[in-house]
Amino acid sequence: QVTLVESGGGLVQAGGPLRLSCAASGSIFSTNAMGWYRQAPGKQRELVASISSVGNTNYADSMKGRFTISRDNAKNTVYLFMNNLKPEDTAVYYCNAAITSRDYRAWNYWGKGTLVTVSS
Repeated sequence: QVTLVESGGGLVQAGGPLRLSCAASGSIFSTNAMGWYRQAPGKQRELVASISSVGNTNYADSMKGRFTISRDNAKNTVYLFMNNLKPEDTAVYYCNAAITSRDYRAWNYWGKGTLVTVSS
């Protein structure tokens, strides 16, 4: 009864910015760590960035300085601000969240993904 819905993907030129959003909804008691992963064609899914419930952040090395993760706890929403995008950032970006539902079950949820395509 918990879903994550990503939005904000699309086509962008190299060097440009893009903002992704992911909203969690449903039978939510609390939202713990949230994060973004990505999977490029032919590659494994990799961590982009994560943020704890109190705002501590973690980034993959290749994203540091270009990407910023933030969250709005009142809205159960996590954001990913991406700047200076490169063609190699092209991937499907997935939202991930550790959520405790109202029946006190903790689970790791995934969104369906949003495609980001960076043209050179």
